[in-house]
Amino acid sequence: MSAGPKVTALQGGGVSLAAAADAFLATPRTANPNTHRAYASAIDRVTALLGRDKPLADVTDTEIGAALSELWGASAAATWNRNRAAVTSWLLWCQTKKHRAAPSVPAEAERRKESPDETRAVAKTTIHRLLSCRDIPLRERTLWRMLYETAARAAEILALNVEDLDLEHRRAPVRSKGGAIEWVYWDSGTAHLLPRLLRLLRLPDGSTRTHGPLLLSERRPAAADICPHTGRARLGYDRARVLLEKYAGLDLHQLRHSAATHLGEAEVPLQLIMGKTRHKNPRTAMRYVKSGAEAIAKVTEVLAPRRRTH
Repeated sequence: MSAGPKVTALQGGGVSLAAAADAFLATPRTANPNTHRAYASAIDRVTALLGRDKPLADVTDTEIGAALSELWGASAAATWNRNRAAVTSWLLWCQTKKHRAAPSVPAEAERRKESPDETRAVAKTTIHRLLSCRDIPLRERTLWRMLYETAARAAEILALNVEDLDLEHRRAPVRSKGGAIEWVYWDSGTAHLLPRLLRLLRLPDGSTRTHGPLLLSERRPAAADICPHTGRARLGYDRARVLLEKYAGLDLHQLRHSAATHLGEAEVPLQLIMGKTRHKNPRTAMRYVKSGAEAIAKVTEVLAPRRRTH
């Protein structure tokens, strides 16, 4: 007589949403600080909305879908997809790795199609006009200028601490998607703003901050990731995204995309663009290399007949 299919009993019916979230965020898959911050931001907001003490097993698929819609339903497709993916990974881990009775993201809360226009390049004149506007708070101008001059990912810059900054050499180490430590470089615009930003929140003794998150939130701090000098939390991705959209109608990634595009328009070689953006695949970086009319006219001279010499 053959044995029937193996059935794994569901466990942990009394585990709260908060406990399930904390357990997931302590796993190796979220060890990268940038990944951990992105996952924690999405999952913490969902658990707070549903009730952190509510048993995981009591939450329905419909409630998960409603929470996602309330929090990010009106957001851009890329934002919706990013947060939906974080919540999906968490719930799937609860089901498959911990064998807990847990809800799923419902079918109607499906992944959205991202339009190429969401990462369209912005004209250089528009970028410089925005970054020169004195009506915009110093923190935002510093972040946007830094994103443009470094061509870095927003999560990488938001994760920087004051002690990471090499102000003399205009650079800072960031942790890439793969977990490696890489360097990003900025120019005079960022170099001018960073000291002003650090002086903005002086310590009681009049000195400048030397440790903690570079970009601070004005909102209530979470239990972790706060500035040891001021007690304020790190500025989060969602808040930074909302502020750029409010002031300029742009997406954070457009600053990185625009920087790379402007390098391509200036006929910077593909290898240097890849070094600046830290793209590993040449095919990905090729979209930034677009030859202008002047460059095409100049290269056409190679095809002209040779001049006669007398």
